[in-house]
Amino acid sequence: MTPDITTLAASLPAALGLFVSYQAYRGYRRHGSATMGLLAVGIVCFTAIPFALQALLAPALAWSDALAILAIVVSYNVGLVAILWSLRGDGR
Repeated sequence: MTPDITTLAASLPAALGLFVSYQAYRGYRRHGSATMGLLAVGIVCFTAIPFALQALLAPALAWSDALAILAIVVSYNVGLVAILWSLRGDGR
């Protein structure tokens, strides 16, 4: 695959994740639900931020592959913890 197709294929889940996060954020704003806010943060950390780190930030800052992977894994873990907290339902 060419790099353009790979970047496009990687950007689609990020864009869809941003859309889903926006919908969760709207639910948070409309109903004041902390669980929806946490869900929005978790989805962004799990979909959009890793793409931004890999495709934009790492090349711009000339990060090593190891540092880029570490940043992506940290983003995944933050996202999963936020989603877990949102599923607990108490907003803590």
